[in-house]
Amino acid sequence: MPLSEQEQRLLDEMERHLMRNDADVVSAPRDGRTLSYRNIVYGTILVLLGLGGLIVGVSQQLIVVGVIGFVVMLGGVIFAVTPGKASGKAPAEPDVSRARAPKQSSASFMDRMNDRWDKRQEGR
Repeated sequence: MPLSEQEQRLLDEMERHLMRNDADVVSAPRDGRTLSYRNIVYGTILVLLGLGGLIVGVSQQLIVVGVIGFVVMLGGVIFAVTPGKASGKAPAEPDVSRARAPKQSSASFMDRMNDRWDKRQEGR
């Protein structure tokens, strides 16, 4: 079900408020390090190979093969979740300044939302 115009405006205002006051919650890391899909794919392959080695080692009672399989699995997980250097420049920061309201009212955000809710309920 699509949102009504009033609900869409309310959602947009809440998003602007979140971007203005809680920018650290919604912002991505800016250090230029992100997860690499290549690392995730190679790490997944290593995990699967290690799992196969672990199963073969346990089923054939070869402890050394099982331990090597476990180490390969662990290495694959570490490789997959290790962020790599981003090629190119860091992602652009969102322009929070244009989302700011011209002037802050004296009422808090939640007070304004409660007032809107009350008006909406009285209108029914």
